[in-house]
Amino acid sequence: MADEETSAITPPSSNTVSDQDSTMEAPANESLESTTTKKPSSQATFSIWPPSQRTRDAVVNRLIETLSTPSVLSNRYGTTPPEESSYTARIIEEEAFSSAASSASASEDDGIQILQVYSKEVSKRMLDVVKARAAASSSSADGASQPETGGSVDSNVENNEASS
Repeated sequence: MADEETSAITPPSSNTVSDQDSTMEAPANESLESTTTKKPSSQATFSIWPPSQRTRDAVVNRLIETLSTPSVLSNRYGTTPPEESSYTARIIEEEAFSSAASSASASEDDGIQILQVYSKEVSKRMLDVVKARAAASSSSADGASQPETGGSVDSNVENNEASS
């Protein structure tokens, strides 16, 4: 029984360690070979366009936040009430999506290029909306003509934005 305990406590010989190493390396080599020799299935595809409804909803939520909360954009053009922002954001996203989808069907662009068109359309339409809203509110507040002090306020805002 003492011999059994001694053999159990004795560390394994170097042959045993190399046997373990070679058995451990074999599966790794086999898996490496199998990954390099196997070709990906042509049935599995990844499509970036059209975006999922969840992604589109996230774009709308971000637009609502951008339009209705203080930001660099709102410092220049003003914020919109949350209800108006929600309606406007949905319209912006739907129009941008339609525009990008029509450009996708008219050309053979890949998904990334179409997604870039979508992103640019969202940004462009958002800026158009806030600029139009700011122009409408300034013309209604100032009447038909804008006083000279109104122009200097805008240049002060532009100077502050440029310096920050």
